[in-house]
Amino acid sequence: MSLPKTLMRSDLQLPGLAEVYHGKVRDVYHLRDGRTVLVASDRISAFDVVLPRGIPHKGQVLSQLSWKMLQGTAHIAPNWAIASPDPNVVIGHRCETVKVEMVVRGYLAGHAWRTYQAGARVLCGATMPEGMNENDAFPAPLITPSTKADVGHDEDIAPEEILKRGLCPPEEWATMSRYALALFGEGSRIAKERGLILVDTKYEFGRTPDGRILLIDEVHTPDSSRYFHLEGYAERQEKGERQKQLSKEFVREWLIANHFMGKEGQQVPTMDDAFVQSVTDRYVELFEKITGDRFMPADTEDINGRVQRSVGEWLHRNAR
Repeated sequence: MSLPKTLMRSDLQLPGLAEVYHGKVRDVYHLRDGRTVLVASDRISAFDVVLPRGIPHKGQVLSQLSWKMLQGTAHIAPNWAIASPDPNVVIGHRCETVKVEMVVRGYLAGHAWRTYQAGARVLCGATMPEGMNENDAFPAPLITPSTKADVGHDEDIAPEEILKRGLCPPEEWATMSRYALALFGEGSRIAKERGLILVDTKYEFGRTPDGRILLIDEVHTPDSSRYFHLEGYAERQEKGERQKQLSKEFVREWLIANHFMGKEGQQVPTMDDAFVQSVTDRYVELFEKITGDRFMPADTEDINGRVQRSVGEWLHRNAR
């Protein structure tokens, strides 16, 4: 049985199109009327490299999960989203991206753990207590920001350096910090209700032309967040066992096991159908786990055509 078709790159013809940007995973269409159409493709990246095969339904999972989370957290922080006329699409207000990613960490995991293991106790200006083990909870969530690079890798940065470089003024930093911690609190509450732990995540913010700060991009998806299973967490921690997690980390682990970390001269290992299907299954599992909804796969015969029709019809009905 062959796998469903994937959307590796959208090619939309939209009225009033001002600018198109194809990122690692998303295709972004800016319209002259101040709206942005964000298409989640089925591309998957790891170690800042886009892998050669798409993951069926990945774009739909990310887009629908993010749309649901944007709706569910709008009372916590204002966001950019207006509508989702297609399973792979969110349409929203165009914003100028603040070049700071607000990474919030509730647990000593991933990059924070690697930093801690190396002997450091301060990460991006945030102090990590002594005597912690991997995957222990911090006394309170930490904000460990990074700069959002136009090219290359993002880099860790302390709040003082953010202000010194003029990446955002103090009042914007204060607003983004307040929103990020409140969103993490709500995301943690939602996750706990579904038997999960929101370990860490990142939020991006943008400025509207009138100077408002809005939450943009995706929220609480497996690409932007790390989740643990709540059941058995304490027991595994006590025994020093690895935590069961739902995130994109397993893709990175598979690549590392196959001798690929995005370094020069390394070849991306062959992704066979079985592995690709396993990645789809993990994405669908997280969608269903965190939303409580059954995942309903959209038609994949001509995804670009489907998206073109859905977005075109919505823009026609909501012309400005």
